[in-house]
Amino acid sequence: MLEGFKKFILRGNVVDLAVGLVIGAAFAGITTALVEKVINPFIAGLVGQPSFDNVLAFQFGLFGDKATIQFGALLTAIVNFILVAAAIYFLVVAPMNKIAEKRAAKEAAEAPAEAAPTAEEQLLAEIRDLLASQQNK
Repeated sequence: MLEGFKKFILRGNVVDLAVGLVIGAAFAGITTALVEKVINPFIAGLVGQPSFDNVLAFQFGLFGDKATIQFGALLTAIVNFILVAAAIYFLVVAPMNKIAEKRAAKEAAEAPAEAAPTAEEQLLAEIRDLLASQQNK
């Protein structure tokens, strides 16, 4: 049973997933800082506040204390998600795709073209085909 567990843990995709999770967690700090410290203050400079938390907010309560319902908080979360997704796409995904395209083009250019068969190879192929056709008769 332990041998099976060892094989499972040491499989490449499990290790890759673990590494991806650690890198993703570290990268979350970068994207959070980008949104909270760069993009949101920029939006605040343009519009006056970086959050929509108080937009469409109202108090509700039938008995005693009233609860504040903030639809703007949902709007703020949606806008932050879009900003994080855009930051990741334009600062990570798009450049990495460009690098991958350049690498693939370079590898394709460097790959040796398949050489045409030599006269000897053509002759051997003809002999093989003739022998195969004679065996089928």
